[in-house]
Order: sequence, then structure tokens, then C-alpha cells
Amino acid sequence: MPVVAFAAARRLDQVSLLQATGAACGSAVLGGAAVLLARRGLRNIERTLGRLGGESAARVGRLLGTLSLCLGVTAGLALGVYALLNLFG
Repeated sequence: MPVVAFAAARRLDQVSLLQATGAACGSAVLGGAAVLLARRGLRNIERTLGRLGGESAARVGRLLGTLSLCLGVTAGLALGVYALLNLFG
């Protein structure tokens, strides 16, 4: 998702790099939600002693949620540095 936002900012005149980075920061929120849902799913699987199924899907969801969270935080840091550079530079 963040890669598409940055590519759109480079190609489209209506979308600025600042807007694309702000949209990429939204992946941090969605990544956090994915991690929480995967955690709840793994807890439910543990409670049912594995009879519920879906443990691998919950693990993959947790991995992808963590990746999305990291990308969103990185985009947020980039946005903060960009704002500081525009403010003082």
C-alpha cells in the first residue's frame, strides 16, 4: 500500500508526496488492528486446544500486521522529518 501511494505521488500531479506519506501512515493503524485480531485468534485457538483451527492464518496475519505497522511507523517518521526540514530549512 505505501509503495502504491508513493508511486501515485510521483505520477499524478494532483497528489503530493506529503499526502501520499499521510496515507501510508494509515497502514500503522490497520497493522495494529491486524496484530490485535491475530492475538485474539491465537488466544481462542489455544483455549479450544487447537480444535478451532486457523492457527497458521492467525500467525500469518500477525506477521503481516507487524510488517504493516513497521511500514506505517516508518512513513510517520519520514513525514515528521519532512515537516521539520520544511520548518527549519
